[in-house]
Amino acid sequence: MNPLLRAEQAVLGAVLLDPGQLARLGWLAPEHFSRPVHRALFAAMRTLHTNAHPAVSTKAKAVVPLSWVTDTVAEASRHVRGLTAPYAHVLIAACPRSGNAPLYGRMVLEGAIHRTVTEHAVRLHQAARADALRGDVEGALHQADVLAGVLGDLARRWGTEPRPLAPAAPPATAAAEPPLAGTDEVAEDERFLLAVLTERSGAMNEVVGWLRPDDFADPAHAHLYQCLGALHHRGEPIDRMTLLWEAQRRGLLADGTLTAEQLAGICDGVGAGTAEWLGEQVIRSSLTRTAAESARAIRALAENEALAPGQLISHALHALGPLDNVRARWQSANGIPAPTPAPAPTTGDSPPARVHAALARSTPRPPARPPQRSGALPSAPAARTSSRTPI
Repeated sequence: MNPLLRAEQAVLGAVLLDPGQLARLGWLAPEHFSRPVHRALFAAMRTLHTNAHPAVSTKAKAVVPLSWVTDTVAEASRHVRGLTAPYAHVLIAACPRSGNAPLYGRMVLEGAIHRTVTEHAVRLHQAARADALRGDVEGALHQADVLAGVLGDLARRWGTEPRPLAPAAPPATAAAEPPLAGTDEVAEDERFLLAVLTERSGAMNEVVGWLRPDDFADPAHAHLYQCLGALHHRGEPIDRMTLLWEAQRRGLLADGTLTAEQLAGICDGVGAGTAEWLGEQVIRSSLTRTAAESARAIRALAENEALAPGQLISHALHALGPLDNVRARWQSANGIPAPTPAPAPTTGDSPPARVHAALARSTPRPPARPPQRSGALPSAPAARTSSRTPI
């Protein structure tokens, strides 16, 4: 059986056996359960607890009345179909020890983190592909912001800080996916832009501040833009001859990256538009392409069940880094001011008791003191106690 399903059953069975365990599960929400019937049952338990059900009173702690089970099933049945009373006994039997409810809840939260990150990565990928079809970027940027906010909230629920961290090895993404829509138009915009930058004096000044070689979908076009950037950086004249010479010096003709015919075709093309406008089209397609790549990497991370939630959140934030970089340059190209960073959350957003319950760690035992040799003076008491809080 799926371990996550067993964990959900165990935490629900623990609360059915001991309603007081709900006080230790304040950080767990109904939406963290994967099955609708489990979400309805946990929500029903919280509702009965809020309404001061007799089972949660101090006088009823010794013996849990049967009404706690029957009323929970009745309340949950109002919101979900197919729930039967015998299933409550299945949940009770699935709980090894009711006192371990926070630990079982932590397992449920861990599964919810992986599932939630996967869902939002899929949404980001879909938004990026839709934007590529429409020639827009707003959908991908919105979903990227939503994903970043979700990762920050999940980090605080788990009891960690949302810090980007590169994985030891890049995630193994699926096989090559179909290209984004408008691939031919993107290649055409790139050729037009290179033609304008080659033939129009001073055109590089319009894009050099925010357009990068990585923004080009075609590797050959990226190499040519690097050549143009090198000529511009050295203050040398830019024309088709100097561009051809720079490409030859970089070995692009010798290794087959470019051919003289390809370069001639680009230089002989007619640049339809200004360098700034064409550059904006190129970086726009770069943004949607990068969003799709980030989404695929995050989904691959989330589908790795062996990855701890804290690592998953940190690696996912790191995977959003390239998109943030392209987004900043996109805003610079369009004259959009950079957003003001949100203030860091205070410690009140994640109370220590809630974090400790979510982590469900055991309190470490104090280290054993080494035996004193006979005749040795007793060691002086520590100047201060450790400031570390066990988690």
